[in-house]
Amino acid sequence: MRVSEFWRAVDQVFGEAYGAVVARDVVLEELGGRSAADAIAAGIDTRKVWDALCDSQDVPLDRRHGKGLIDPPS
Repeated sequence: MRVSEFWRAVDQVFGEAYGAVVARDVVLEELGGRSAADAIAAGIDTRKVWDALCDSQDVPLDRRHGKGLIDPPS
């Protein structure tokens, strides 16, 4: 998962306004007590960050995978 895909997924799942707050303010113990934004800045794999963020917010599996990808052109 690319960083741009991560941020797109955050917007898709949490909403544009709330997603930024979640990514910045939720402390993820499994990522060393960092927020998602801090973990990405520290170089932690974005898929690992995405999974940790989703786990912490009880996002169902069917709303996690494939999020962040641009829809293919029709």
